[in-house]
Amino acid sequence: MEVRKRSGSTEIYMPEKIVVSAVKNGCPYEVAKDIASALSSRTESVIESSEIRSFVLSELRSRGASSAADSWESYDTSSKSSS
Repeated sequence: MEVRKRSGSTEIYMPEKIVVSAVKNGCPYEVAKDIASALSSRTESVIESSEIRSFVLSELRSRGASSAADSWESYDTSSKSSS
């Protein structure tokens, strides 16, 4: 699966990026790994980065990691406003 970034470029989906980002934002490792695995099992050949973000945030909240989701959103908002 490839990820289409906001810039329009694409890159290969790497589940490790989801795991690392989620753990850095306070998510338990096993939960982060499960979320990345769920994304890996999707059948699309190309997925938008915004769709990944929405999926991950939704999964974090539904799995009891709301504070990690809030932290991720806060970081994402601040990093986008400074670019």
